[in-house]
Amino acid sequence: MPSNDISSIPTIPLLIGGEFVQSRTSEWRDIVNPANQQVLARVPMATPEEVSAAVAAAQAAFPAWRKTPIGTRARIFLKYQELIRANMKSLAATLTAEQGKTLADAEGDVFRGLEVVEHAAAIGNLQLGELAHNVANGVDTYTRLQPLGVCAGITPFNFPAMIPLWMFPMAIACGNTFVLKPSEQDPMVTMQLVELALQAGIPKGVLNVVHGAADVVNALCDHPDIKAISFVGSTKVGTHVYHRASQAGKRVQCMMGAKNHAIVLPDAHKEQTLNALVGASFGAAGQRCMAVSVVVLVGEANQWLPDLVEKARSLKLGPGQDNLDLGPVISRNAKARIEALIAQGVQQGARLELDGRNPELPPDMAEGNYIGPTVFSNVRPGMAIYDEEVFGPVLSVVSADTLDEAIAVINANPHGNGTAVFTQSGAAARKFEEEIDVGQVGINVPIPVPVPLFSFTGSRASKLGDLGPYGKQVVLFYTQTKTITSRWFEDDVSSGVNTTIRLH
Repeated sequence: MPSNDISSIPTIPLLIGGEFVQSRTSEWRDIVNPANQQVLARVPMATPEEVSAAVAAAQAAFPAWRKTPIGTRARIFLKYQELIRANMKSLAATLTAEQGKTLADAEGDVFRGLEVVEHAAAIGNLQLGELAHNVANGVDTYTRLQPLGVCAGITPFNFPAMIPLWMFPMAIACGNTFVLKPSEQDPMVTMQLVELALQAGIPKGVLNVVHGAADVVNALCDHPDIKAISFVGSTKVGTHVYHRASQAGKRVQCMMGAKNHAIVLPDAHKEQTLNALVGASFGAAGQRCMAVSVVVLVGEANQWLPDLVEKARSLKLGPGQDNLDLGPVISRNAKARIEALIAQGVQQGARLELDGRNPELPPDMAEGNYIGPTVFSNVRPGMAIYDEEVFGPVLSVVSADTLDEAIAVINANPHGNGTAVFTQSGAAARKFEEEIDVGQVGINVPIPVPVPLFSFTGSRASKLGDLGPYGKQVVLFYTQTKTITSRWFEDDVSSGVNTTIRLH
């Protein structure tokens, strides 16, 4: 194993006012490769003064940036997407080393963020206002979508490329300036993306980066110069961010925890469905907020359980760079938490069909945070493995007799991030999409995350705030609608005094 001599370990800088600077903090945390515990770098917990400096740099850059022509802004993101494409392999390799997911999945992580960058390049069409001509005699009314000012983003460990790219490109394209706080567990690929953004032409101070944990999050929530905050992460932290930042007068959007169910009807295409379920449940070691964590087998589809288990058993574990099926989970703490939930599932009476704890590994993988695919059957609400977001490669199987019963199970769950139905019946699919109370619905699509032409629309306990990230909704989130009513008089026309509220 490589040496972890502290003197040879690189440190992650802050970005303040267009300059990468070393933090003056006394508190640092290790960025650890979850496949072998190698310390890759050290990340600072930024001081209050450094957070204030980042916000001040963004505030100072805002007046000039908001007046930058929209075409100029768009061309920066055209260049940015070109640079991301050119560096895809390097970005994926960094992401895999610090996060653990396979190289193929890491490229997918970058690519789904790249799609939002491409969408940001179309800001000229997205930020159009409205005009109504001659709403009264000689009176026109029109709107402008104007930037808010300094905005901030707080991102999670599971998508360290995609989710930062959900945030700062759209905010900046709309004319705002931005302070980003990446996950302290894997900020290296985020910083590579930030470097490319500066190369693409984002001016000094328009994009800033601070690192840290709870103290930095609270500082961003409280800072009076920050106008809006976007958050993706756990329900506990997201609820805290939403309430604290809202009370400070900010716009806030929080995408949070999930418990995503997939219904399988007996008429579904069996092989396609099983492949989709296993991929969506165990891909990225289950560390996706849109992972399928509960499968509801309806009627005769319950007979598919042994095939589902065998397909899960066939998946291979290994370091992300080996590009097998599953990499390690993010940390030893996460591994211990997932294993404890598996043990709790057994204690509470669920049937453990496939146990991923203590997988057989070669000696060179012994230090990795590996958990194999795990499948429970006879799972019911009230069990910890059903009620909690496991965020690991654990799939719970629930049985239902009818589609109505399966829909009722999903609608009774507090979360509403994503759901899916597998069927070849158009009538059943239509019934499902109309009656299900979940924000994002897949029909024979297990992870229905929309492309950036639309917005991410998780609902209920999975989301706080009205407007979702990326797509048309986020343009409204990152702008203030200003409505102008104007009248221009002819030189020789006078309408006299009008003491009513009507327009004549």
